[in-house]
Amino acid sequence: MFLTLLLQATDWALFLGRFHPVLVHLPIGFLLLAALLELGNRLGKISISQDVLRFILGWSALSAIFACGAGYLLSLGGGYEEELLEQHQWQGIGVAVWASVAWLVKSDFLANRVPVLTALYVPALGISTLLLLSTGHLGGGLTHGEEYLTQYTPEPFRSLAGMPPRQTGAYEIKPIANIPEAVVYQDIVQPVLNVHCIQCHNATKQKGKLRMDSYEHLSKGGENGAIFVAGKSLDSEMLKRCLLPLEDDEHMPPKGKPQLSESQVALIGWWIDQGASATKKVAELTPTEAIKPALASLSTGGSSKSETIPSQSLIQNLEVDAPDASAVSALQKVQVLVVPLAKEQHMLEVSAINFPAFSDEQSALLSPLAEQIVWLKLSDTRLTDAGMPEIAKLKNLNKLYLERTQISDTGLQQLKDMPYLELLNLIGTKVTDKGLLALSEHKALKQVYVWKSAVTEAGIEALKKARPDMSVLTGWDEKAVANFLKAGANAAPDSLNISKK
Repeated sequence: MFLTLLLQATDWALFLGRFHPVLVHLPIGFLLLAALLELGNRLGKISISQDVLRFILGWSALSAIFACGAGYLLSLGGGYEEELLEQHQWQGIGVAVWASVAWLVKSDFLANRVPVLTALYVPALGISTLLLLSTGHLGGGLTHGEEYLTQYTPEPFRSLAGMPPRQTGAYEIKPIANIPEAVVYQDIVQPVLNVHCIQCHNATKQKGKLRMDSYEHLSKGGENGAIFVAGKSLDSEMLKRCLLPLEDDEHMPPKGKPQLSESQVALIGWWIDQGASATKKVAELTPTEAIKPALASLSTGGSSKSETIPSQSLIQNLEVDAPDASAVSALQKVQVLVVPLAKEQHMLEVSAINFPAFSDEQSALLSPLAEQIVWLKLSDTRLTDAGMPEIAKLKNLNKLYLERTQISDTGLQQLKDMPYLELLNLIGTKVTDKGLLALSEHKALKQVYVWKSAVTEAGIEALKKARPDMSVLTGWDEKAVANFLKAGANAAPDSLNISKK
């Protein structure tokens, strides 16, 4: 009964099958060690006990058998290219069989009773070792793609092996010189998928029966159906998986793999909301205020890596306790992104870029992470002055983005006791000259963005006199924005072409 359950794609079978990557290293180590010791012994370089060799060969055979069993159970979960999987399976079985033969004919039991069989020892050990190398290559292809081991083969070895020239940058996110003319899927979305997704969703490895290496396969979806709903990003499994807590088994990419940046998640969501076209260019879609910075960043390559904390920042060496997992989960449940900023420092970036309904009520979810949140992005949300007392509890806040919220001078007063606040974005808010001048008392503050706010030139000049070391920035250059939004434009704006007043 139990064996029957194991031979089906049950939880037990898949649980045991996932030990295959662990078990498979045992025969690799034992067999290679046996082969090297035998070679050294025959060349007279070392003296090795035959009992030791038999012991190692025995464990080689036994571990290879267990690895084969676990590999079979793992294959029941599907998602692998069948022909490549079959070759890997049979070669793996071959390793187990020939390793067992080498052990048996080396054993005293057979050697004393059927001496002629000892002639099989060297061939069996050699064949099992060669099969081990071959099946390992196929296993790497199943896990990472057929070209994983050979992708970066240098010259002249590529030519000698008859391999085609390497396509450099095939899985890199390159800067886009002309953003309005970029095809959104081809030039923005697919490069992100190439870097973060197709390792597990390609022609040879199809986790969940899903391929993400072309628009046709992406549109087809996987074993659970379509992964995106055109026009509805938050109803699309493709985006929802990225927004799940990192610890969630359903989160994609899996924990331990390079994660999508906030901008990349936002761009994919924007593409889906705009209809998920395979052919439309940026200039043919409608950029929202929230997505413009992400689009502009593409001119520098739109790096998948998160921003790093500048070495001169006040929080560079800040030490905080690990964040409360339940508090992080509460934010993620309302589609708020929570991203670690630096390893082993526990500092967090929190962004509501995918949750514009974030309001004063949700601001209470931030205070349990008052020590850890250092960068907070609440752009284009419903936050008002009433929610600012909760923001003020974030004692280590270093960057605060409040653009296009309902914040006024009254709410700004709540930030007076924030010793690490260095950047404040007030674009499109109700903040006036009075509120701006009050910021002169913030000794740590270095940059303030006030474009399209109620601040005047006189207010900016007054702040400059009070704090000549502070930069007051008025946002994107108007002409650059106009060019960016113009359909069919021939030149993209500079990434955040900022005028400093």
